[in-house]
Amino acid sequence: MSDITSNEEDRRQSFRLDMEKELVDIVWTDNEGVKRQKKIACLDFSRGGLKIDCDQAIEPQSQAVVIFKAANPNSQKLHGRVIRCIKQDNGWFEIALRLDENAQ
Repeated sequence: MSDITSNEEDRRQSFRLDMEKELVDIVWTDNEGVKRQKKIACLDFSRGGLKIDCDQAIEPQSQAVVIFKAANPNSQKLHGRVIRCIKQDNGWFEIALRLDENAQ
């Protein structure tokens, strides 16, 4: 298993809500400047961030927007940045995002 991290930031210590792999939308810009959007599984959510499961890597330090219930007019958008991207044995990536408390 390979491990891509932005630095030695601690893993989240806040209370976590198990999302039971609820699907969310994520939007980010890749290294080539291309805006990407995917529907992916959210593994858990806490006050400080969330952990997602994705079939492709997202570079640490990438800014991202996570959209809960995108089809709903009352959807929630949360802004954050990737702090960790770990390739799993199954080839997918476990990605940790730290939420930006000031973004709306």
